[in-house]
Amino acid sequence: MRITRTVAGRSRRTAVIATTGLTAAALLLTGCSDSDSDSEGSDANGNITLTVADFGQFGYKEAGLFEKYHELHPNITVKENVTADEQVYYPKFLQQLNTGSGLADVQGIEVGRAKELVDTKADAFVDLSKVIDTDQWVNWKALQATTDEGKVIGAGTDIGPMSICYRRDLFEQAGLPTDREEVAAKYAGGWEDYLKLGEAYKAKAPKGTFFMDSASAMYNGVVSSDSEQYYSKDGKAIYKESSGVQTGWKLAAEAVDKKLTQGLAQFSPPWQAALRKGTMATVACPAWMAAQISTYSGDEFKGKWDIARTPGETAANWGGSFLAVPAKGKHVKEAGELVKWLTAPEQQAAVFKAVGVFPSNKGAYELPDVKNAKLPYFNNAPIGEIYAEEAQIIPAAVLGPKDGVIKDTIGTQINNMEQRGTDPDKAWDDATEAIDKVIG
Repeated sequence: MRITRTVAGRSRRTAVIATTGLTAAALLLTGCSDSDSDSEGSDANGNITLTVADFGQFGYKEAGLFEKYHELHPNITVKENVTADEQVYYPKFLQQLNTGSGLADVQGIEVGRAKELVDTKADAFVDLSKVIDTDQWVNWKALQATTDEGKVIGAGTDIGPMSICYRRDLFEQAGLPTDREEVAAKYAGGWEDYLKLGEAYKAKAPKGTFFMDSASAMYNGVVSSDSEQYYSKDGKAIYKESSGVQTGWKLAAEAVDKKLTQGLAQFSPPWQAALRKGTMATVACPAWMAAQISTYSGDEFKGKWDIARTPGETAANWGGSFLAVPAKGKHVKEAGELVKWLTAPEQQAAVFKAVGVFPSNKGAYELPDVKNAKLPYFNNAPIGEIYAEEAQIIPAAVLGPKDGVIKDTIGTQINNMEQRGTDPDKAWDDATEAIDKVIG
């Protein structure tokens, strides 16, 4: 399973496990002008090649969508250019936007980059609200790529609605319910109840196991389920006062103090090894996380994992991407039509079936490949039903240009509390000092 660290505080690029994998993906679109481009012009017969620049694994090729688009439009061939690491991809993309040279016809935007591009580069993109009905996406997704004036610079691809992945066998040994509905009922009041469940687990936990893998992962879930996160609507960094951040930090410190966490940085080699050994009872689990768990846990734990809804009345989102059409591409009209088609319900459902990328298009939730989807590895958990329900109750939150930096820095300090025994007050001071240096 290939992983790429991202600005949004999560590892988004996971390899595919047939229909059991849950990943996150994004594509990039460009438009058309007299500038140089990676796109090829029309030949004498009017045939054109549209280029799609993306990073990691998006799922369009795996779902056979580029070939299908060519069948529907014989004069158009789609060529994909993949960069493995988004952190390598994005600086190059910014440079291309600045110079107007080298852009593909379709360019992907990671959600952690969206606000920066909305605020500083909106003029560089085609307004997709003129091409696509944005009401088809879950409402908070469309807002992430929309300017104050209503211009939409990106079409929604995947999202990462959260759940709780848990080990049925470990819960049973600890005297806890194993049915996913009963498990969800135990923490229906919110993340505070999740910690209470953790205390109940710890009291009778099988030797050598821990209630959760990482307090920083739980922190991400808490913050992402609150409408107030790192920035205010007027663009001010409010992370020090934010109710979501303060609640998330308090609960993370409590989890560490009560020794409910194994203290492992997610996706690290020790985290992977712990999954193989079966020492984690729960993981805060965005849709794409199941692929990580099933890969590293292996055949020994197939059917022992399950998935329950996220704590509280609101859900959380962790990750996601967009397709954008830069205004200086050579084939703006054709690129916009490709984006419209790729993000339509049928195509998002096809990608979900192929690689587990969960759709942002609400229309896909009623299609059989999503609505009836189950994960055999996770005790046949009805993931289509679970994540569709979660996706529609995620609160709309303000994105900021340095969301990823803030989240990653706080996560590092939570890891320090877990692994080094850093005092929570000192860890918070260290986090705010480091953040302030970056964001000014």
